[in-house]
Amino acid sequence: MTSSAPTSPVTAVSDVIFLDGTFPGSRDLLGGKAYSVNKMQAMGLPVPPAFALPTHVCAIYHDNGRALPEPIWQDVLEQLHRLEADTGRTFGAEPSPLLVSVRSGAAQSMPGMMDTVLNLGLTPQLCRVLADETGDQQWADDTWQRFRHSYASIVAGDPTAEPPADPFEQLRAAIGAVFDSWTNDRVKAYRARHNLGNGAGTAVTVQAMVFGNRDEHSGTGVMFSRNPATGENTLYGEWLSRAQGEDVVSGEKTPSPLPTVSEILPEIYPQLEQVATILEHEHRDLVDIEFTVESGRLYVLQCRAGKRSPRAAVRIAVDLVREGVIEPKEALARISPEQAAALADNHGVHEHHLVLASGIGAGPGAAVGHAVTDVDEARTLAEAGTPVVLVRPSTAPDDVPAMFESVAVVTELGGSTSHAALVCREIGLPCVVGAGAGTMTALAGRVVTVDGASGTVYDGDALNTDHSGARDEHLDELLSYLPGPVPAEHPLAPLTNTDQERA
Repeated sequence: MTSSAPTSPVTAVSDVIFLDGTFPGSRDLLGGKAYSVNKMQAMGLPVPPAFALPTHVCAIYHDNGRALPEPIWQDVLEQLHRLEADTGRTFGAEPSPLLVSVRSGAAQSMPGMMDTVLNLGLTPQLCRVLADETGDQQWADDTWQRFRHSYASIVAGDPTAEPPADPFEQLRAAIGAVFDSWTNDRVKAYRARHNLGNGAGTAVTVQAMVFGNRDEHSGTGVMFSRNPATGENTLYGEWLSRAQGEDVVSGEKTPSPLPTVSEILPEIYPQLEQVATILEHEHRDLVDIEFTVESGRLYVLQCRAGKRSPRAAVRIAVDLVREGVIEPKEALARISPEQAAALADNHGVHEHHLVLASGIGAGPGAAVGHAVTDVDEARTLAEAGTPVVLVRPSTAPDDVPAMFESVAVVTELGGSTSHAALVCREIGLPCVVGAGAGTMTALAGRVVTVDGASGTVYDGDALNTDHSGARDEHLDELLSYLPGPVPAEHPLAPLTNTDQERA
């Protein structure tokens, strides 16, 4: 296929690329999600077939008045035929309709910041066809309702809107909506917080759907090859039966621990362990893997370097040196200045204070602030200098700018692999998720202490500023990799000062 847009800034690269593992594209070109899919296809892992519109097409779309040029759309249709051939299903037609997901993916991982549309390609008529084909009206209806909600909220921007009757119109609009999400406020806030610059744009991945909501032998989950909160070398993650991926990562439901998979689907858990081992070996790092099981068959949807707490970052880096995977110099480079600062400022809590709420510790560390349940109020107070603890039912992507201005986050629902937890863990923001219904009412207006390590919220200021706790052997070993005296401007300087105080 030849490039359909001569103005494309990337020479001799197609504007739509089939991800069969043979294309030698970089992460910058394909975006993180499509790059991951392409790489896992090349490794022979069970990945649903997909194609991508690379990152440079994002600029073409916006320069074209936020519209996909016709030649690129024709390329999309051509690659859609390849998905049909690979799946034996037909997009927008009987007797076996093909449904697809339309996913975002920038070069740098930004969990939950951009938009994704699932189950695309359904209409009321095709919903009936799907029910007839499978003999499962309940599943077909659930999938249709999920698509209606996703399309209305993400593509139409109107919760009362219905998807177009033409599935091809749905697809073209959803691709545009994903490109549009590149310029939303949460992306801007995330990129500013992490000094990522403006970036080239997001890619769009169109992938054949697999259904974790299909039956009792189906589900979806997120797993990490090591514990992202502590760094412990053990498989870690969460799982929801009869669910789709957004149910886990959105934080709108509280999932079960990953080991429950071994009880429900004992033949799947060893496959998960094997996949995690293979992908960690390939990445030479902690990996975050999204997966779905449909009717007892495992599919891997995405793999990326996992977001981790500052203390886990230290342990993982040191353990990988001990295992001979990376060199000490690389271990030092893997600790960001923000992680180093969070470790230097880390405080414990006085546990004799009244406990107001308990949940899952998702972002280690502790902080004190005024509990606020409204996003706009939280931002206003934070801008005025008031330490704010943001308390929400679950954290929607639009809450992210307020999260970045808060000292801690608490949610009533969700698990430790939700987007909110990933974002908090990455920046060292104390976070407690899944604290239960009524938490917002119990905490609103109070000064509270959030202990993200234990998953506990205490009344008042329970912070312990004493740094004389037990020494961290992994931190000591990491600091021993430093070549001599460390200048004050070095990212790890705060840790060496803290280490000297403890010695």
